Amino acid sequence: MENLKGKSESKIEFDELSNKVLGLTLEVHRQLGPASTYKQCLAYELSAAQIPFVLEAEIPVLYKGMKIACGYRIDVIVDNSIVLELKSVDAIQPIHEAQILTYMKLSNLKTGLLINFNEKYLKHGIRRFVL
Repeated sequence: MENLKGKSESKIEFDELSNKVLGLTLEVHRQLGPASTYKQCLAYELSAAQIPFVLEAEIPVLYKGMKIACGYRIDVIVDNSIVLELKSVDAIQPIHEAQILTYMKLSNLKTGLLINFNEKYLKHGIRRFVL
């Protein structure tokens, strides 16, 4: 868990990183359209762009001083600075927003992108969250 806290060790500026990640998600959507294989394809694109990331990062809950594994898994953590929660649903619901905010709090990361790949135009399926 400690490697998810604090500032990113990468020299990539945050806005530049955020823009690169969004560009890569657009590329995946452009190639696949609304699909369910987006997570592995985005991982491929992040690797090809040499952007550090962790896929399916497990986040424990700190309860009364104990770390408890509760099954929370963040879809993608990019460069120890951005939480990506990836969906392919008819519409983003309040529960999806609550989910990404919980992941951001538990990982101590201040920025998150909730991305719904089930959109004709991906720009309509992107929501940014800042704590």
